[in-house]
Amino acid sequence: MNGGRRNLKQAASMKDFKLEQCQSIAQIVSHRGSNQIEIMDAKDDNSSLALYKLRKRRSNGACNFLIMGFLFGLAVNQQKRRRRRIGIRRETARDMSTMIPLDLLIEILIRLPLKSLMRFKFVSKQWSSLISCRYFCDRLFTVTRQQQQQQQQQQRRLYMCLVGEGGRKRILLSISSTSPDNTCFVVDQDLSISGMGGFFLNSLHGLMCFTVRKNACIYNPSTGQCLTLPAIKSDIIAEQGQWQHDNKYSIGHDPVSGHHKIFCTIAISSDYLKNLKSEHWVFVLEAGGSWKKVVPPENYRPHVPFALGRSLSGSVVHYIGWHDMYTCVIVSFDITTEELTTILVPEDVLSSDHNVAVPGIEWKANLIEYGGKIAIFEHSYLKDGGVATLWVLEDVKEKEWSNQTLSLQPCQMHLVQDTEVVVKGTTPDGKVILAPYEMCCRFYILCYDLQSNDLRKVEIKGVPHFWFDKECYADLRFMDESESFIYFGNLTTTF
Repeated sequence: MNGGRRNLKQAASMKDFKLEQCQSIAQIVSHRGSNQIEIMDAKDDNSSLALYKLRKRRSNGACNFLIMGFLFGLAVNQQKRRRRRIGIRRETARDMSTMIPLDLLIEILIRLPLKSLMRFKFVSKQWSSLISCRYFCDRLFTVTRQQQQQQQQQQRRLYMCLVGEGGRKRILLSISSTSPDNTCFVVDQDLSISGMGGFFLNSLHGLMCFTVRKNACIYNPSTGQCLTLPAIKSDIIAEQGQWQHDNKYSIGHDPVSGHHKIFCTIAISSDYLKNLKSEHWVFVLEAGGSWKKVVPPENYRPHVPFALGRSLSGSVVHYIGWHDMYTCVIVSFDITTEELTTILVPEDVLSSDHNVAVPGIEWKANLIEYGGKIAIFEHSYLKDGGVATLWVLEDVKEKEWSNQTLSLQPCQMHLVQDTEVVVKGTTPDGKVILAPYEMCCRFYILCYDLQSNDLRKVEIKGVPHFWFDKECYADLRFMDESESFIYFGNLTTTF
């Protein structure tokens, strides 16, 4: 026993003797002339671990049991402290693992759903700035487009704006197909928004552009962001006997700068398009953006946009305009260079029977995209004779046109004999969309397949009953279900 205590003291007194963090050497000391025992740390002579008072008649076995209990409790406490220190080190390592390089963090975030990104903006100010910055939005747009191109078939959703008389009542309906052959569409009530939408609907890259009270509104269905652009302070003023036509807004994209721009045409005239004046403005969708007047070319001639016409959006915006009642042109605005050009529409396109020209207010035609080219679908005799003509601009520089006459099958004539129709663009697979001029009792569209010369009726179900038996303006546009995250800067307001 004496040898054991000597070895213990020798080990404790060695200079190179080291204990682990949770280890100690306990030394039991009995005080002479006292009923107390003290447990000391053999490594430190002045360190007392515990002091116990023994009863006079306590046996040696009871004393040993007391000492063993104390040592066991001491070991348990030390083990808890050790686990606590290990947990702290693990949490520190976990925090260190969150320090991901910025480029890697961006690559992770751009692959998340947009709804998750919108929530992650509230994680911190740093994340909010990162997700809202121009570089992140451009990178997100690039990755999203690449994913879309990899998909062989893109499912697209139909959006329809209904505007009541006077423009006070408005609704934007989100409509999806319920049949494999796309012969029936149903309104998705959860995605439809009352008070949203307007006139002259056009879209690009998941963004909608429409007119509300002469102002342009931009809406992103993916993020719920709605932006109303400031009013334009026009330089032309309607004089006595003149009136201002509806402002025509179109959205385009500059592939060089990566910015989206809004192009606007303002026109005033007297009756029958006399004393015509027009001007053009452009707005860059970025923080601090404002309207800038477009410098017209030297040979510029004023025109008014076709009242029922639609625009083709992209890096170049195209729409139909009129210099006078019998002179029609295709107006093209380059979003990058902000240059305006016009192409004269041949007289044959405007002639109802190739002998008599049709005035602009009676012309039944519209601009479409056919095989990647600009085309005009003319349907003046579709209701009475089942005949339509497709005019395609084959060469823009040489201004060469080609035409093709289309005749409906006799069994399909009943689809167009009961109502007047207007062209509302094309479906994702190139079919021409024909919609009733007035949608008040039945909501449907006609899809005309130009390749097979086949006309089909597509029912739209689930439209709110409020819009039945009422005169309203209806416009619609197919949009792919790709999510768009465009930064509107400080001008952004959430609907």
